Amino acid sequence: MYAPTFLEHLGAEDGVLIVDETGFLKKGTASAGVQRQYIGTAGRIENTQVGVFLAYASSRGRALIDRRLYLPDASWCQNTERRTRAGVPDHVEFATKPTLAGQMITAALDAGIGASWVTGVEAYGQGPHLRALLESRGIGYVLAVACSTRVRVSQGRTAVRADAVADRLPASAWHRQSAGAGAKGRAPTTGPGSRSAPTDIGTC
Repeated sequence: MYAPTFLEHLGAEDGVLIVDETGFLKKGTASAGVQRQYIGTAGRIENTQVGVFLAYASSRGRALIDRRLYLPDASWCQNTERRTRAGVPDHVEFATKPTLAGQMITAALDAGIGASWVTGVEAYGQGPHLRALLESRGIGYVLAVACSTRVRVSQGRTAVRADAVADRLPASAWHRQSAGAGAKGRAPTTGPGSRSAPTDIGTC
């Protein structure tokens, strides 16, 4: 699945898997998965295909290593005639974008691609099954979530908004950490001082 020289060139202990999506603007309706949907690159709803991509990055470089085409459920997966015209295989079923991300991450880990972290935008942080998958594989993650997302605290007994949990953390629980070199030098980010916040407070 992956080029045999991939890890030889880029593999490192600080490797990170990055999941994100992009859209491909289309004029017609025949391309597999195309429909009017929100596309981040345009910042609005357009007639487009959407692909979910997995990248690997380390101190030695970065590369795209996998991709999946997102097929909307009602307009494509449930439309047999349209699927047949576009050549969509019969075994392909509807999968959410977080599910597609989980499939690619699983394939990468099973192929021996080591990564200590997975990161992604809110569309993927909102997927509880993806977070559960990463936890079951022992992989740390930094996934954006909406402020209104409910997270479990007090050993899972109470559901609280993520922003309320973050506000509870003392200043000492946060520190700035570089997100790597950018156009204007190293870009700092702010986050909890460890993979997870104290267990009696919760994580977000």
